[in-house]
Amino acid sequence: MGVGHELGRHHSEWERSVVNDFSMVVATANGTGSQTANLTLLRSFFKMGIPVHGKNIFPSNIQGLPTWYHIRVSHEGYISRKPPEMLVAFNAATLAEDVASLPAGGVCVHNADLRLSSDRTDLTYYPVPVKELLKDVDVKGKIKEYIANMTYVGVVAHLLGVSLATIEEALAHHFGGRQKLIDSNLQVVRLAHEWARTSLEKTDPYRVEPLDKTDGLIMMTGNEAGALGAVYGGASLAAWYPITPSTSFIDALREFLPRLRTGPAGEPTYSVVQAEDELAAIGMVVGAGWAGARAVTATSGPGLSLMAEFLGLAYFAEVPAVLWDIQRVGPSTGLPTRTSQGDVAFAYGVGHGDTKHVVLLPSSIEECFEFGYTAHDLADTLQTPVLVLSDLDLGMNNWMGRPFEYPSEPLKRGKVLSAEQVEGLGFQRYKDVDGDGITYRTLPGNENPAAAWFGRGTGHDENARYSERSEHWEGNMNRLAVKFRTARTLVPGAIIDETPDSDVAIVYYGTTRYAIEEARARLADMGLSLSLMRLRALPIGEEVGAFIARHPRVMLIEMNRDGQLTAILRDDLPELAARIDPVTSLDGMPLTAEWVIERVLERRQTPVSGTVTDLRSGSGVEVPN
Repeated sequence: MGVGHELGRHHSEWERSVVNDFSMVVATANGTGSQTANLTLLRSFFKMGIPVHGKNIFPSNIQGLPTWYHIRVSHEGYISRKPPEMLVAFNAATLAEDVASLPAGGVCVHNADLRLSSDRTDLTYYPVPVKELLKDVDVKGKIKEYIANMTYVGVVAHLLGVSLATIEEALAHHFGGRQKLIDSNLQVVRLAHEWARTSLEKTDPYRVEPLDKTDGLIMMTGNEAGALGAVYGGASLAAWYPITPSTSFIDALREFLPRLRTGPAGEPTYSVVQAEDELAAIGMVVGAGWAGARAVTATSGPGLSLMAEFLGLAYFAEVPAVLWDIQRVGPSTGLPTRTSQGDVAFAYGVGHGDTKHVVLLPSSIEECFEFGYTAHDLADTLQTPVLVLSDLDLGMNNWMGRPFEYPSEPLKRGKVLSAEQVEGLGFQRYKDVDGDGITYRTLPGNENPAAAWFGRGTGHDENARYSERSEHWEGNMNRLAVKFRTARTLVPGAIIDETPDSDVAIVYYGTTRYAIEEARARLADMGLSLSLMRLRALPIGEEVGAFIARHPRVMLIEMNRDGQLTAILRDDLPELAARIDPVTSLDGMPLTAEWVIERVLERRQTPVSGTVTDLRSGSGVEVPN
């Protein structure tokens, strides 16, 4: 195949350029330094003002296994996953499969040193002589292997029209100004860029041009945003045990806390503790919460399972705690490096007996930051664990977002009594004074002797005294149910974007947002209108039932097998259960707009049947077959 030669097509077919609207996948081997190269491209597009998003699809355990990095470039601002038109093929193990997956008219930039045997005549091929280009690179040994991937950065930059100055800016950001690393990587980029300029004839339509659509935006991962929010929320203790994909949440805390949480003399006013396991980690968090400190842990599904007993204790003893669950595919060890929404049902009721928790459902880095501090305010206000359910896609990948709005109000500590207040109230630790199910509490160090109390995870009366009397147990549990009803009015409400007389209504949460919002725009072009409601928390507020009541059928889209949120909503809203139609995905990959569109069109062909209750009239409505 000739360099840059397009087989089976005429140049006239490429007369129309495709500008700032394509998807690219980079196929490499894990542990080869490709992340630096991929993030350089991603941030270069961002610095050019082009909306962009990257998703890292990587193996869970063995260095050398295949990894793919998806980059979506969209002048319209769409950032959901999209099948790629461009391929950078630098992994021999997946070369044939990767090339075969390209659509007709696709582009393949590949390592010329790999054996490519493809009969695809409907693609444009750009072979890159990687070994030849690296011969004159002034670096030694293993480092040369790591920077080999920068060759495709230089070639892609030339093909798409990214300036070397922009590439250098991106490298400077990535390496934090460490000039030696910048120079060594840039050396390879320049060599490859010059080779491509003099040796390749560009025959494909894809290119980028500067825009101004990222002006004022930032880029970071969801885990970084959540950790920063926790710092601004007053977290002073983080206890954890490493587990993918939550480890980077704690890594971010370790970066932010020394800069933002120090005393007058620069001394640390925080502690980050790696525990011996997840049980110890959540135990430390609960202990700190009982003592009045704001504490946080981060984990994923298997770790959450191990934390169940302590979370049940904190729920019943009414101790604040914050836990970030960065969801991955389960059950068991599952697929540690794939994304999921499979922990929703477990998180909502984790613990034995009648236990229900407050759960927050962020969908963006802005919400990760906001919920980072809101979770602590809610935990203190409600005196209960608060679980934040992010996912691998949001947590570990880089996302665009607006600069964060830092909290302007003081921390909300809830019903914490001072020594003077204890005297006037007649303190009883578990007595509902205000009718909202939330009792008053005191913290260790309160100088009033009447503030002292001792709690345990077994039965107790209103004064926290041990009791096995049935009326004490039942009364306490009923009060906790009242408190949970109060939580419905305090948690972040659903975001509703409703179209009158819409064809389809969709309920969703988390990172499914981006594929659904893009699908809505595409379907509008087809003459179909959607009404959307994005849930941001459990328990649900009144607006959720009201939205569902206004629509004969609601598609509830989520990334798990069993429709876990569907079951929760049907349980909460039994009179509306027949209206809620679960639509699920379980492949471990972020949703695409194409998938959503297919599901919507399928559902429109399947009539709703049965009788459902119209909440507006209170009467049964027969839904025709």
